This record gives sequence, structure tokens and C-alpha cells, in this order.
Amino acid sequence: MVCHGSTIGLDAAVEEARRNTETLRTIELTVTQTNLFDPLTIRGTTFRNRLWVAPMCQYSADDEDGVPTDWHLAHLGSFASGGVGLIFTEATAVTPAGRISPQDLGLYNDEQQQAFARIVRLIHAQGVSAGIQLAHAGRKASTFKPWASERGTVPADQGGWQTVAPSALAFEGYDVPHELSVSEIDEIVEAFRASARRAIDAGFDVLELHAAHGYLLHQFLSPLSNSRSDEYGGSLENRARLLLRIVTGVRAEVGDAVPLFVRLSGTDWVQAGGWDIEQTTTVAGWARDAGADFFDVSSGGNVSGVHIPLTPGYQVTFATAVRDGAGVPTSAVGLITTAEQANGVVASGQADAVMMARQFLRDPHFALQAAHDLGVTLDYWPRQYERAAWRA
Repeated sequence: MVCHGSTIGLDAAVEEARRNTETLRTIELTVTQTNLFDPLTIRGTTFRNRLWVAPMCQYSADDEDGVPTDWHLAHLGSFASGGVGLIFTEATAVTPAGRISPQDLGLYNDEQQQAFARIVRLIHAQGVSAGIQLAHAGRKASTFKPWASERGTVPADQGGWQTVAPSALAFEGYDVPHELSVSEIDEIVEAFRASARRAIDAGFDVLELHAAHGYLLHQFLSPLSNSRSDEYGGSLENRARLLLRIVTGVRAEVGDAVPLFVRLSGTDWVQAGGWDIEQTTTVAGWARDAGADFFDVSSGGNVSGVHIPLTPGYQVTFATAVRDGAGVPTSAVGLITTAEQANGVVASGQADAVMMARQFLRDPHFALQAAHDLGVTLDYWPRQYERAAWRA
């Protein structure tokens, strides 16, 4: 793993990812306890198992108004009938300028809130907890959706907008962002707080703050994207100030019963001078003290052109480092694709839960299959599907 100010470099991170993969393979053969389907309680919410749907952008608000559509209802609803414990929405912007693309979702007006409430009711009807990931894309906003023929920043005459960031440093291939003033930073803190209130009013059980993948909060955290010289730049304490203000504000807004997650990137995947696992662990401890409960640990996204060792479970080591170093519960994500692999992560204590994304796109009912593969009998098959349940 990449440690700021230490002798551990990127080659060591690649080697550790390889060793982690070998460990998972060993666990697959030796673990018999099926902890993946044990419940987990965080504050006022009990998740029926530890196999969760990660946030996945759909780029499908075709009216460019940030309102969830029938596509989002069907997309998220398909997971609700598939046996998971928690479903997250895609990265949901707290302001119009915070959307990744013009087709991304937002939660900053009544129409959006009402559309989300409909989705939450469907998820709850299947006994599943509903989570929303609140986000601001910063300098990576106003981009073309992935299947568009164009790349980069969407021009204003095509529905794009001026992006913002901690510093006027562009992500490669994108327009130069506007550097946020202190008063504009204050407005973003309030936007997160307001969207958190809307999320609770829409019925969501869990909130997650997106501070990973090179989006705004990650941009403030990393010295590669934050060159400020005021109270929001320079030292780690200053670079973490915005995230911690948002954690504190959201906790005050939603009260003590609501679980508050934070998604962090464990590293920028650079040799030196960027965001790394040591800083991630430190900030996770600070965020815990400010009111966060759980940490969803991923990696990368802040700079382009880096080498990432895409091996099975390559990010699990980051979740473990944060779990052990900060004394906080974590989830692991990234090329986890089998029941045995996911169960191994939880049963070995490497993380407290597993989030999957692409595997659920392949099979929205993967959790039901995973339980069967692990020899677990579930009592929450949808009644409409019980005729298909495996029998002893």
C-alpha cells in the first residue's frame, strides 16, 4: 500500500494486492462459517446480511433534471427482490453543478425527493435497507455520459456548466474548474446538509458521503488536486476540513439514529506526493469522531494515467488497513465476484461487509445464489419467487 512520507511504494502496493488475492483463495477453501449472511446493526438500522449493492451511476435522467425515472425504479427494484441487505443509489448530487453528467441524479428539490420516495418504498417492501450516496463531482462534473461519442466537459450550449474545485487545476481532458471561495465552500456544506434532510424525508435508512474517486471531497483531500494556501489547503487537517464539516453538519441534521457512511479512496495510486492509505486511515478516525459510523473503502479516480493492479479483491487490503488502523467498521469493494470470495473477506475479518456492483448488474439476484452456494437457507425469498428456491 502507498504510505505518505514512508518507504512503502507503489511496487509494494502491487505485491500486497497479489498476496491479498492469494489469501482470499486460501480462505475460499478453508472458511466454513458463512458470516456473509449474518446481520449487522449500525445505530438504528439492522441490515439482514452483509452483501450490499454498491452505488452505480446510470446516466439515465434523460430530461437532465436530476429526477429518478422508471429506469431507476426498475434498476434498484430488481436488486430489492434479490436477497441483498442494503442497496445504494448512484452518486446523487447535492447541487445541479455537482452532477457528474447532465443525466445524473440530484436531490435538491421536491420533485427529486418525491421520485426517490417511490423507489425507497419499493426497496422497503422487500425487507431491504435503502441507502443514498450524496455527492458533488467538483472538477469532474459536467461530463458526457460514457456511451456518448464525445469525451471531456460538456459545453454550455449542450447543457454543460462551469465546474468548481478546491483549486483551478483541471482533471486531464476536462476544462479548468473555478476555484471555490470560502463562502462558496460554506454553501456546499449547507447543500450536503439540505440533501441529507431530503433523503431522510424520502425514507432512506442510510446516508453515504462520497469522498472518493476524484470527486469534490476527494479533490480537497488530495494534495494533487488541492493547492490552496488557506484553511482548506496545505496540511492534512486543512485538506480534511470540508469533509469533516460536512460530516458534522449532516450528523446534526439527521440526528443520532441514522447510520452515516463515508466512501474514501485508499490511494491515488501514485509513487509519492498524493493521497494514500496512511492519510485515509487518519481521516477516517477524524470522521468517526465527527459523527461518521462506517467506511466504504475504494481507490483511485483523482488522477489519470496511473497503473492499478486489477486483480480479484485488489482493494480489500485498503478496507482492512482502515478497519485496523482507525478502529472503524469497513466494507470492501472491487473485483469481488463469487460467494466464496465475498464470504472469505467477511469471515476472515478483513472487512465487515462486501459491496458489489458489476456482479449485480450481471445477476440482480446474486445474493440468493450466493446463499445457496454457501449452504445458507434464507427466510426472505420473495413469495412470488419461492417456487424457484432450492430445496434440501
